Amino acid sequence: MKFTAAATLALATTAIAAPSKTTSEQPSKRQAGCSSAVSLDAKTNVFKKYKLHANNFYRKEIEELAIPNLSDPSLEDAARAVSDTGSFVWLDTIENIAKLEPAIADVPCDEILGVVVYDLPGRDCAAKASNGELKVGELAKYKSQFIDKIASILKAHPNTAFALVIEPDSLPNLVTNSDVQACKNSASGYRDGVAYALKTLNLPNVVQYLDAGHGGWLGWDANLKPGAQELAKAYKAAGSPKQFRGIATNVAGWNAWDLSPGEFSTASDAKYNSCQNEKIYVTTFGAALKSAGMPNHAIVDTGRNGVTGNRQEWGNWCNVDGAGFGVRPTADTGLELADAFVWVKPGGESDGTSDTSAVRYDSFCGKDDAFKPSPEAGQWHQEYFEMLLRNANPSF
Repeated sequence: MKFTAAATLALATTAIAAPSKTTSEQPSKRQAGCSSAVSLDAKTNVFKKYKLHANNFYRKEIEELAIPNLSDPSLEDAARAVSDTGSFVWLDTIENIAKLEPAIADVPCDEILGVVVYDLPGRDCAAKASNGELKVGELAKYKSQFIDKIASILKAHPNTAFALVIEPDSLPNLVTNSDVQACKNSASGYRDGVAYALKTLNLPNVVQYLDAGHGGWLGWDANLKPGAQELAKAYKAAGSPKQFRGIATNVAGWNAWDLSPGEFSTASDAKYNSCQNEKIYVTTFGAALKSAGMPNHAIVDTGRNGVTGNRQEWGNWCNVDGAGFGVRPTADTGLELADAFVWVKPGGESDGTSDTSAVRYDSFCGKDDAFKPSPEAGQWHQEYFEMLLRNANPSF
């Protein structure tokens, strides 16, 4: 099922760079964790109690890569403000699980560590830029060497609160890219893997959100019901886990929260999509999820959606030129179904390379609205980071 007339694409999130050690400047002197075990009530909005933690991996990228290389020294204060902003740590390879323990080390009791779980076999079946390390058929390895290891670390830190985003792009791909052979090959592994992740990571100190694309993806009228049913099946296959809260939308995306009329409301096919911003999408898709029998609260990635009108097409996802940092993480969303605005995608890490000769080159990174030149997915992109700073809305 195609969700625009122009493309059968999936929003490609990024493969984050390899882990690195915490610098001496990190706030490691703060007391980490609580004095007793954390028990999160997934029937409530935990972001009203816990602040999203500014993780030390992203802080180190900014302090050691971004600030020393700023082309404009006047941006330093803004860059440091970004390093103090809560964001998610991406566990996108088995090796990068090593980022988790150091990230936990300085999380105080009143903050929650955001973690993206992202390494399904045959990952990103409809895009090249962020293809993963595990091949189709390596589900047993995914379970034992990836999910089980993450679970053991979370269990070892019962006094710390965690918010998990489970497998960006996976199930939405099965809804809209079912005609792509790679997605056909990946389908059973995606469904089994997501259900296993939800079941295994169903821990008292965890709240879970399953990726649900965005309004320009599953928000099309024809995709709402199938999309909700696909996600609900995974939730139910996992045993309807107690710590499951709902969905994550706009992960690594560009859609505005409440822009009206919507960015693509004048497009020729706009009549087939009533979800012209993420606020409408959370409400509309949330109703479909409820009908499908699944919890339907949401967190929305506002990390890079501060500027609209830059994309030529709704599905263009790669290093969109002219983008800016968006609203800082907050539980003040103005919509009961929307738990929080969060920064899931670390601004400054590339979505994919513009080098047409690269093995992982994806044509979306060569489009006219994509920033060029850009390095491989997950690599630090200094020029892009500075652009996000200059265009931040609200400004730093």
